[in-house]
Amino acid sequence: MYRRDFMFACAASALAASLPATPADASPRFYARARLIDPSGRPLKGNELPANRNFIFHYPFAGTPCFLLNLGRPTKVSAQLKTADEQAYEWPGGVGADHSIVAYSAICAHRLAYPTREISFISYRNETSPGSKFAHVIHCCSEHSQYDPAEGARVLAGPAPQPLAAIVLEHDPRDDALYAVGTLGGELFNEFFGKYEFRLALDHGGHARTVVENRCIVSELAQYCRQQVKC
Repeated sequence: MYRRDFMFACAASALAASLPATPADASPRFYARARLIDPSGRPLKGNELPANRNFIFHYPFAGTPCFLLNLGRPTKVSAQLKTADEQAYEWPGGVGADHSIVAYSAICAHRLAYPTREISFISYRNETSPGSKFAHVIHCCSEHSQYDPAEGARVLAGPAPQPLAAIVLEHDPRDDALYAVGTLGGELFNEFFGKYEFRLALDHGGHARTVVENRCIVSELAQYCRQQVKC
């Protein structure tokens, strides 16, 4: 059960050495390996991550937010997806003992809405709502783009032109540790920094573009953000 996680991590490491700095397709892009920890500094363990709750961390840059989710069930083994410019890629599924843990960029692929300390229009919803006939989706209330986190954040509804970029996770079954190691799919970081440069500079003290190294602090979205918009 754990062999698949290690095989993907090993393949990812091998591929990283051969990738150009800015690949022209949607192949994995590898950044610094960062262990996921809780706000107290304790290493996060996969079996302690509550199911169907929103968690947030920042990776691969200090200003780029990501969702960490335990879907509470095994994910699709893999999903064949495409970016907005028709670059194909394969999402390999979740990690952890049950292959239920996934992570995605929390930057909506439509108008780049993202969680801030004050408000978030985008989050994971476990149930249907007046604005969505789908349950178990990441829903952006800005323009009602909805993504399926169990299938690589495939777009289910709304105007988003591509899936959310996936965060490549590595799981070590020896101590149940979780690491972020890269991204997969259509990155929108350049557009994100261009659109929100002034705000991000204020929020992150001029370090929004700093590459995250060694560790990522994981917080519940309800604790990180003062208000979550529901729709």
